[in-house]
Amino acid sequence: MELEFLVKKAQKGDGEAFIQLISQYELILYRTAKRLGLNDEDIADLLQETVLTAFEKIGTLKKAQYFNTWICRILLNNCYRFMKQHKQVVLLDSETLNALTHQDNLPLELDDMLNSLDDNHRIALTLYYVNGLTTKEISEFLSEPEGTIKSRISRAKQHLKNNYYVEEAQPQ
Repeated sequence: MELEFLVKKAQKGDGEAFIQLISQYELILYRTAKRLGLNDEDIADLLQETVLTAFEKIGTLKKAQYFNTWICRILLNNCYRFMKQHKQVVLLDSETLNALTHQDNLPLELDDMLNSLDDNHRIALTLYYVNGLTTKEISEFLSEPEGTIKSRISRAKQHLKNNYYVEEAQPQ
């Protein structure tokens, strides 16, 4: 309820309401960009661009309850455009990877597991579990059928289960 109220105020030009909205989603946006393998400086620029675009275009948001999906879509579009322009390949040594993982508050094992997935499966899983979007929101967000999203999440979970979950035998 508060989200819809803040969105409507922001759409009427209330800058303070917009700032409150952004502060609620900044960690989600950061984690989403980080999952794409971007460095912190580029993420900062992309987040700034995303916030500016969102501020300018908030009037185009039709349903306030989809603010999360809408702003994540703006961020992903900015990230993909940036990665395409820079054809960026990031090489990380284990020490740097460790530091990044701890900054992101995700265990190194989870980070390794997510990185073992292809882009489509990793993005679907991240949006579902890290960002908390529903399959319907992800479907709208990625402009793909909801069944495809459910399938990707299911296959990603199965891949992780097959490759990372080892049940220890308990002797009786």
